[in-house]
Amino acid sequence: MSVVTLDFDQCYRATESRDARFDGWFIVGVRTTGVYCRPSCPSPVLPKPDNITFLRTAAAAQLAGLRACKRCRPDAVPGSPEWDTRADLVGRAMRLIADGVVDRVGVPGLACALAVSERHLHRLLLESVGAPPLALARAQRAQTARVLIETTPLSFSEIAFAAGFSSIRQFNETIRQIFASSPTELRGACRRGERPESGRLSLRLALRRPYDGNGTVSWLAARAVAGVEEVCGGVYRRVLRLPSGIGTVAVEPRDDHVRATFRLSSVADLGAAVHRCRRLLDLDADPHTYASVLAADEVLAPFIAANPGRRAPGTVDAAESAIRAVLGQQVSVAAARTVSARLVAAHGSPLDEPDGSLTHAFPTPDALAAATLDGAGLPRTRRETLDELARRLAGGELWLDGGADRDEVERRLLEIPGVGPWTATYILLRALGDPDAFPAGDLGLRRAARKLRLPSSAAALTARSQRWRPWRAYAAHHLWAVDA
Repeated sequence: MSVVTLDFDQCYRATESRDARFDGWFIVGVRTTGVYCRPSCPSPVLPKPDNITFLRTAAAAQLAGLRACKRCRPDAVPGSPEWDTRADLVGRAMRLIADGVVDRVGVPGLACALAVSERHLHRLLLESVGAPPLALARAQRAQTARVLIETTPLSFSEIAFAAGFSSIRQFNETIRQIFASSPTELRGACRRGERPESGRLSLRLALRRPYDGNGTVSWLAARAVAGVEEVCGGVYRRVLRLPSGIGTVAVEPRDDHVRATFRLSSVADLGAAVHRCRRLLDLDADPHTYASVLAADEVLAPFIAANPGRRAPGTVDAAESAIRAVLGQQVSVAAARTVSARLVAAHGSPLDEPDGSLTHAFPTPDALAAATLDGAGLPRTRRETLDELARRLAGGELWLDGGADRDEVERRLLEIPGVGPWTATYILLRALGDPDAFPAGDLGLRRAARKLRLPSSAAALTARSQRWRPWRAYAAHHLWAVDA
């Protein structure tokens, strides 16, 4: 499937075969019924080609006056992996919209963050994804509201606020327009599932199969920092620093979804919390896309066949990932955890009410820039690097959220004394989710290369990795698994 245009014949064949692998990649609009569906919709009758239109997003379908199919629920699929991987302006804008930037600062704030005019951004998104920023944000609010209606006991006024609507009237009208049902009707149709614990919200996060949930949790467990993260019984728990305050989340991979339980200081943070957890767990990735490329290498092929669902975990806080990357320079994973835990205890933000062993949010760049780090047990040169990184993050000279330009970030990182290619590339991999980032100088990757009888120098690994592009981050995770 092209990521630039939608080929009608390809899309129709995928829809004709009810191929679930394309769910989230595009939307099927049916003119005769006035609904939009996912490609795998189980409707017994396939509309004629003349009655179908293919769209990039649910927002584009809604803008065309279509409502969501009640049979296949097209909004409840994983997001398009294209928006997580694209490094251009459209991909950066889509990531920021998913994080709730439009709800917090409006379209002017979004345009300012991307350093373009509102008019140019509106035109670009309309041409590329079929909908402008406001329509994309509206579609996201509607889906967040539907999930809350169906899975929580929150009142409708609380849900409207949590989803980002400005009024109850707007909330009711939007739900009726998009889902052809009132909020009361949606809730009445879904009286099922476990009742959430008081003060917590439990949601099902959709994913693309196959998904190696246990492998993802194990990878995060090996790097979990005391006070901020923990893994117990296959459940990963961590503190979240969100726009309106600090919360926590517990994620537990299941067969066809991830169960996420949030404790938030404000329900208005739910959309951002869900988006960041999806990035952390790499839930929108399409394993069929990158596995086919990596499996073409005879060395990687057996590992791809054994675990086609391996993911490249991201982050819930890009600045935290960058700071931890510097702390992990030239030391083992265990040593990096120890130093990070020291930093958390000394400069982290204590939770008002500890959640089990979760006691602190990771220190902000502002806190570290203002702190004296002499007691952190860091070598002087690394302490100076951390000071400079924190200063640039706190001062806005370095920007690491979903709207950041990856090439520009790499250039600015390498300008910091003490930040070399490994650190910069690892930050691109974890903090910015670059699917082609490959830290060839990593000791774990080089050990894996030796085990596989590959040349293990950084230069040789870089040369070998060219055949894995543009999915080298996933190749790195397969190699790390070999080393582990």
